[in-house]
Amino acid sequence: MPDLGFIHAAPFYELTALVVLAAVIGFCGVLLRQPMIVSFIAVGVVAGPSALNIVQSHEHIELLAELGIAVLLFLVGLKLDLKLIRTLGPVALATGLGQVAFTSAIGYLLGIALGLDAVTSLYVAVALTFSSTIIIVKLLSDKREVDSLHGRIAVGFLIVQDLVVVLAMMVLSALGIGAQTGAASSALAQIGSVMIYGLLMLVFVLLFIRYLATPLVSRVARSQELLITFAISWATLLAAIGSQLGFSKELGGLLAGISLASTPFREAIVARLASLRDFLLLFFFIALGTQLDLSLLGSQFFPALVFSIFVLIGNPLIVMVIMGLMGYRKRTGFLAGLTVAQISEFSLIFMAMGLSLGHVSTDALGLVTLVGLITISTSVYMITYSHRLYSKLEHWLRIFERNQPFREEALEKQPPSTQPYDVILFGLGRYGKAIAHYLKKEGFSLLAIDFNPDEVQRWRNQGYPVMYGDASDSTFVADLSLQGVKWVVSAMPQHDIGVTHEDPRLALIEGLNQQRYTGGIAISTQHDHDQQVLKKKGATLVFLPFHDAAERAVERIKAALPPESKLEANKS
Repeated sequence: MPDLGFIHAAPFYELTALVVLAAVIGFCGVLLRQPMIVSFIAVGVVAGPSALNIVQSHEHIELLAELGIAVLLFLVGLKLDLKLIRTLGPVALATGLGQVAFTSAIGYLLGIALGLDAVTSLYVAVALTFSSTIIIVKLLSDKREVDSLHGRIAVGFLIVQDLVVVLAMMVLSALGIGAQTGAASSALAQIGSVMIYGLLMLVFVLLFIRYLATPLVSRVARSQELLITFAISWATLLAAIGSQLGFSKELGGLLAGISLASTPFREAIVARLASLRDFLLLFFFIALGTQLDLSLLGSQFFPALVFSIFVLIGNPLIVMVIMGLMGYRKRTGFLAGLTVAQISEFSLIFMAMGLSLGHVSTDALGLVTLVGLITISTSVYMITYSHRLYSKLEHWLRIFERNQPFREEALEKQPPSTQPYDVILFGLGRYGKAIAHYLKKEGFSLLAIDFNPDEVQRWRNQGYPVMYGDASDSTFVADLSLQGVKWVVSAMPQHDIGVTHEDPRLALIEGLNQQRYTGGIAISTQHDHDQQVLKKKGATLVFLPFHDAAERAVERIKAALPPESKLEANKS
């Protein structure tokens, strides 16, 4: 192994080495078409004690990682509002608690069957219940699915899981304090105080939303630089307060985002902080990778494989069962269920706390470490290619859907119509709304479709024909009435990497072709190189919003020139 001692001469050199290593491994991952998260975890493993041992300034890496976590959950909170809690609260609570109970019970029995003692089995079982909110939210954000129904439900029950994590950590910490002080009631006292603090913090956030959020941010937004500084400071402040009061930093950051979600500047904040979030999260994955000490694994491979299969298959199954019983379709349950097919970084912290209290051995920590390595790396692929995986398993998933999935049917109310629609528009983002406005202005009858329940409700409240639906869902596309439809237009958000097999635009084109649709198909893209792929698949028109807008702007500029200026422009 080469001598890398010079890297540790200063934290700056160490940081430089990590960033360069991340760029190299990330580039290799792109060439191999691997998800970036896998590359970043690999950076942590390579930089950790099992390989190059670059990371020595752990406190600096942890600081950047914690800042990244606060910003990530802050941006998630900006996309949420209080109506989400009312509409998705029951399914989030039932799914979150049901998955925790199921995983704990079966995990404990598996531990006993594999020869672990009762205390170790209990620790391992509890550790298996935690799913990584940070990894899941990052993957859903990359796929632009945080606002989808399954994405919102997943965020909801991940929050429930985070609350269980906080409770488990408090109990474990109190047990340690109680063992030192002999105070048996310390755990209950700590839990009670945290509940009171939580209520006070929630009241504070509600009052802030009601009276301060919009006027304060409106004044701050007069300077774009100050707006971003304020946003980061607010996210880290509430994350720090939440941590100090006994919550996780994740919940504090999430509350910070929710508190600003009602302001008119949330989209500007999201756009400006997205790149910073991605950079800072690199250090979270590096910190996670350095915790995966491969020297602890020893002979734990077989039990780790058993537990990993249980997490990868059992956790999604229980989520699908609960969501099916509550009236959701099998597809929604499947996509949401995949998000719990891994364990969390908190699982390792939980086991490390048990080790420090003398409840478990290093072998148990090594076991959970290996389960984490297997489940995290595998679930990343499962979630990244979730739609393709669903299409292959759809036939066997019928048992997870009721004859009448009433909750989703309530979202998919067919709009009243006395005549066929001229245009079906997928996507009600800013570009989609603009297209809808001009189409209606020109007299076209229009049906809008979006997978964001809040956007659907807002459009419906304005009296427009609208449906909740997902272009990636072949069943939904097959059920559409296409008779008389002249154009199907996609204005859906896209992956930054361009057209892929998971792209909902390709799924929409394929679904329309299967229905022998003969009208026009118009697809929007931000990448010039996507045009050939989309047209080859069957797109009639391909819109390039920025290019088209620029061309139209030039036309309007020329039209507004005086006649003599037009002649001079033509001569030049």
